[in-house]
Amino acid sequence: MNPVFIGYGFLMLAIICEIMATTLLVKSEQFTRLLPTLLMAVLYIVSFYFLSQTLKTIPLGIAYAIWGGIGIVLTAIIGIVVFKQTIDAGAVAGITLIVSGVIVINIFSQTVAH
Repeated sequence: MNPVFIGYGFLMLAIICEIMATTLLVKSEQFTRLLPTLLMAVLYIVSFYFLSQTLKTIPLGIAYAIWGGIGIVLTAIIGIVVFKQTIDAGAVAGITLIVSGVIVINIFSQTVAH
């Protein structure tokens, strides 16, 4: 199997764990609830483990841009859907620019072989 493909698989696992951890960050209620706080910490550690595995085949800047960009978008969606939070046009524009940057990196950058 292609190592870059495996790297992107690790990256997706890192993103999923990070999003789950960030969601639990809200549920921890500023670290006053033990179980959500512990689960959040474990998921952040697992996320960084998978991100470190990603770095065997994908450069740090590229991996982090994808990790951060997708994480921001999905976390914003969770905030809207699960926590009933609202975002304004400026937030939508900013998130759109972040997504655009990640797309540009993946389509046009020769930093990592696709």
